[in-house]
Amino acid sequence: MSLKLAPWARSLVSILAGRGLQALVVALVVGVVSFIMMQALPGDASYRIAAGRYGYDMMDAAAAEAVRLELGLDSPWWIQLKAWLAELATFDLGRSHVYGSPVINEVATQLRYSLLLAGGAVLASLLIALPVGIAAGLRPGGVVDRISLAVSIFLRAIPAFALGIVLVLVFAVQLDLLPVAGFRGPQYLILPSLTLGLGLAAVSSRVVRDAVADAMSAEWRLFARTKGLTARRTVLSHVMRNASLPVVAYVGVQGAYLIEGVVIVETVFAWPGIGHALVHAIFGRDVAMVQGTALALGLIYVGLNLCIDLTCRLIDPRSA
Repeated sequence: MSLKLAPWARSLVSILAGRGLQALVVALVVGVVSFIMMQALPGDASYRIAAGRYGYDMMDAAAAEAVRLELGLDSPWWIQLKAWLAELATFDLGRSHVYGSPVINEVATQLRYSLLLAGGAVLASLLIALPVGIAAGLRPGGVVDRISLAVSIFLRAIPAFALGIVLVLVFAVQLDLLPVAGFRGPQYLILPSLTLGLGLAAVSSRVVRDAVADAMSAEWRLFARTKGLTARRTVLSHVMRNASLPVVAYVGVQGAYLIEGVVIVETVFAWPGIGHALVHAIFGRDVAMVQGTALALGLIYVGLNLCIDLTCRLIDPRSA
């Protein structure tokens, strides 16, 4: 007897199966490509790794040769790649070539800080973009719409590192209100989150504005008004729900961008995140760390897409 699933269950199974297959493909492609790119870098990796372990003053040819033999760097590249894939099949990312600690532990520590920064930036962006975008979308062409467009263009024209430096000069140097470097408490999250959040809000506010304006001009909104619904009820119950679909999708894109693209901001604020660590791993030729970090970023991207799919499925009025 065949098992029949409800339409919503079939849709859920289809989404989960598709994203599961995507995660497998991403793991293989990201791991192989990152390995090949590291192999293509000029210079002797064993010297860089030895320098990372012992320091440039203590590093010599004997130390580099010991590292080469220990890590099997004298083996052909396909043998090294095969060994990494075999470890990956057992959910083992190996050990850092420089520090000797498990890669999974290093990635988990660094990723926690990057996720914290990304969450703070998205929150700051939404706190700014939602009220501004909704106000502009309810009255397209109005004063709020024109002013928000000008501010959005101005913020997008400023590079993230320049905006971060300006915020540091104002709030840390001149006003002495907020700390700058590292992370030793919640107050250290404010400036880097605001640096990223302002740039994101510049775009997301326009996304919210366009979504609300489209919903306000749709025929179904006019039909809801002719049924006797008040303007407030129509906006809250119908306009906001329909307008939320593109906004949710764009917030997911923001999250993926933040996790993968905060290297500059992490560097400006000495933030102990995964982007900053990835740069150091590349310079140190720590292949295991690079592969593990790139793999984690790729899988997070797949996970964010899955969350977006499920959330859009939940709030889509057509699925009700």
